[in-house]
Amino acid sequence: QVQLVESGGGLVQAGGSLRLSCAASGRTINAYTMGWFRQAPGKEREFVGSLSWSSARTSYADSVKGRFTISKDNAKNTVYLQMNSLKPEDTAVYYCAAKWRTAYDYGYWGQGTQVTVSS
Repeated sequence: QVQLVESGGGLVQAGGSLRLSCAASGRTINAYTMGWFRQAPGKEREFVGSLSWSSARTSYADSVKGRFTISKDNAKNTVYLQMNSLKPEDTAVYYCAAKWRTAYDYGYWGQGTQVTVSS
């Protein structure tokens, strides 16, 4: 069983930055792909980006390319989402998720952390 705990959300002004953390626990975590998702009020959950734990290869949604960066700290079993040049439309609850490498969907989710960007 993989457990995920997000932290680092908060209120920032447009153009500012935040770094979200996702602390992961569980065996063979390096066999997972880590994902970041967000859900804004009245909207469906949206893919933000992902990171392969073993290779550190990343992928990003077009809406955040060039602004957001996903990284990891192996010693802490933690994945980060660095968010720069934040926009009001980035306001959402952000979720960390984990997907077994060969799985179709993300089977493990964190509790979410609120990010609010004011203009």
